[in-house]
Amino acid sequence: MKPTLFPNRRAFLRGTAATAGGIFFPNLLLGQEAAKKLNVAGIGGAGGKGASDVGIAAEGANIVAICDIDSNRLKDAQKKYPDAKMFTSFMEMFETMGDKIDMCTVSTPDHAHYPAAMEAIKRGKHVCVQKPLVNRIWEANQLHEAAKKKGVKTNMGNQGHTGEQIRQLKEWMNAGVVGNVKEIHVWTNRPIWPQGNAAKDIYTGKTAPKPRRKEESNEVAEAVGQAPAHVNWQQWLAQVPDHPYIPGLHPFAWRGHREFGAGAMGDMGCHIMDGPFWACELGEPYQIEAEVGELTDVSWPAWSHVICSFKHAKYGDIKLHWYEGMKDGKPMKPERPAKLEADRDFDKMKGGFLIVGDEDSILNPGDYCEALEVVGNRPKLAKFFKETPKTLERSLAPGKPQLELVMAIEQNKTAGSNFDYSVPLTKLCLFGNFGITNPGKVIRWDSATQTTDNEDANKLIKRAAVRQGWEYSAADI
Repeated sequence: MKPTLFPNRRAFLRGTAATAGGIFFPNLLLGQEAAKKLNVAGIGGAGGKGASDVGIAAEGANIVAICDIDSNRLKDAQKKYPDAKMFTSFMEMFETMGDKIDMCTVSTPDHAHYPAAMEAIKRGKHVCVQKPLVNRIWEANQLHEAAKKKGVKTNMGNQGHTGEQIRQLKEWMNAGVVGNVKEIHVWTNRPIWPQGNAAKDIYTGKTAPKPRRKEESNEVAEAVGQAPAHVNWQQWLAQVPDHPYIPGLHPFAWRGHREFGAGAMGDMGCHIMDGPFWACELGEPYQIEAEVGELTDVSWPAWSHVICSFKHAKYGDIKLHWYEGMKDGKPMKPERPAKLEADRDFDKMKGGFLIVGDEDSILNPGDYCEALEVVGNRPKLAKFFKETPKTLERSLAPGKPQLELVMAIEQNKTAGSNFDYSVPLTKLCLFGNFGITNPGKVIRWDSATQTTDNEDANKLIKRAAVRQGWEYSAADI
């Protein structure tokens, strides 16, 4: 048989993972084998956001495996993907069919992102991890180092970063749309799940969370410590040491738990702060402080106001303000912008950001960059829309980070929210939680040592304990 000049699909994918960023022939020159779809596995991919993530990846790839701790959800997933294998353990999934998987989506609760992603990276799989990437600073750094070490392609599930509007914001800021940046204000109507005292009652078994959907009603009726038969509780815990089953923690109430979630700032910060963080090139803050309400030892607070201070090479000192929740029946948010038109209802802007410069301010009343405006200066907005050149590469799949990664792998490109970008963005959310857990104190962050000057804040850098057999570090990859 005459030898082919083109590599087969598996060899091509191994080459892509091993030398991400290298130079390859365009796909159209690689022949029919290289043009075949990737094989994707979804971890935490049978329900909720995980099912959505798998569905988006399926637009450009084969779904060959789905892992989920909920066997009821797996039954539904099997109907949708009859040719895919179903698992309740991602370790078993990789042991069984690791050689048939090219890429993974990771859509578990926050605490389980790290071991799932690290196991995938260790095996040379490309990964798209939901936001926030992790809920510990040390894990973010380890994940970043491991991905670089293995040369895999990565992305985070903050869909706003794939959009046209965030690129416009970055280009406008580069062109000086607001002048020198002085302050940034970011606010959200989250938490919309239990936090504060109400959450502590749930986590200690005193009350059960209100089901979000009818099909969840039986689950929350279960007793504390007795996981329903369809929930693999030990796999849900992942790296966290043994912990009694808490009704309702799966599938949603975990967000307000300090061990399992990252609170409102972790959940929404990677969305709403994405635009200001990228456009203003913020880096790491040197100081964090906060005021909060109803902070408990197990649950994130009912409301908070966080201030992160930055030393910026171009703008000098910048303060970023984060607001979340309701205080005394009123939403936490910044003061109404002075130049906002009188007929605009600021109270209806439930979430958004405001970049304040010495010339003008950019307002976006939304979770992404979907409604950008120069406050009170429509002519300037029109001018920048018309005259600012498009200098940034556009996304391969707007609105779809999982598909964006599929296409980036196939075309040997880099996804927009790859770990070089999304690790620092995730860390900013976690820096805010240093202040939230230590209200009224000024926390100073040392980027060189990746530690703070506060003993209690340092306890949040790395998980206090990890279940035996679930230890992961970049050094072992």
